[in-house]
Amino acid sequence: MNLKTKVGIIICDRYRRCAGGKCLRAMRNKEGAFSIYGDDELELVGLTTCDGCPGGNIEYAGDEMVKNGAEVIHLATGLVVGYPPCPYIATFKAFLETRYPVKVVVGTHPIPRKYLDMHRNLGTWEDPAWKPLIEPTMSDENTRAGYD
Repeated sequence: MNLKTKVGIIICDRYRRCAGGKCLRAMRNKEGAFSIYGDDELELVGLTTCDGCPGGNIEYAGDEMVKNGAEVIHLATGLVVGYPPCPYIATFKAFLETRYPVKVVVGTHPIPRKYLDMHRNLGTWEDPAWKPLIEPTMSDENTRAGYD
């Protein structure tokens, strides 16, 4: 029997005009950070931005998503791959998990190869604190290339 997991997604405000194609494709195909769900059916119950630095919408968005049944909130891959990456990711994750009965996953779609290459060249993710933040969205080379 498949379970249904209700998911919310918070994207970086820099990408507020994003149509969500990569995140929704990854959710549908269970790629990137959505690979953790196995055979579970996923239902999107909220999608919004953080409202810009320092994340003025995080509290409201979390509240609204939980009211809509969210069990998991994903902080979109754009928060990790943008230039510079979001300095508030750990704060957002800690706040949401402390304030609401939800799990927070950093990432949605696989990190596109072009972003991975750039961040490696820049040394952005050399600090060990980044390893757990990028791990859910690393995927394999072919999958990453499909998200370029």
